[in-house]
Amino acid sequence: MVIEFDAELWVWDARRTDTWTFVRLPAEESEDIREVVGDSGRGFGAVRVRVVLGASVWRTSVFPDSASGCYVLPVKKAVRKAESLEPGDVARVSVELIDL
Repeated sequence: MVIEFDAELWVWDARRTDTWTFVRLPAEESEDIREVVGDSGRGFGAVRVRVVLGASVWRTSVFPDSASGCYVLPVKKAVRKAESLEPGDVARVSVELIDL
C-alpha cells in the first residue's frame, strides 16, 4: 500500500524542546492503514513504512495519534535540512507500508 499526500510539517507540543517534527497522514488513508494492519501493529500501534520526501528516502514508522485519529510520520532533522523544510512548510510525501 502506497499513500501520496501533501502535508504541513508541525512540532509535537509535548516535545517542543526536542523539536520532534511530524506530518499528519490524511484521515481516510489512516483508516485504510488500520484496516490493513489490524492487530499486527508494533508497540504503540507503530507501522513500518518506507518514505519518500523530495530526494530523501528512508525507513521509519508511523504512529496513531489519538487526538486527531490519524497516523503521524516523524520527519527527522537530517531530512528537513536536506529538503530545506521548516515547521509550517507543506511537503509532498509518499508512504509505503512494509513488513506486513
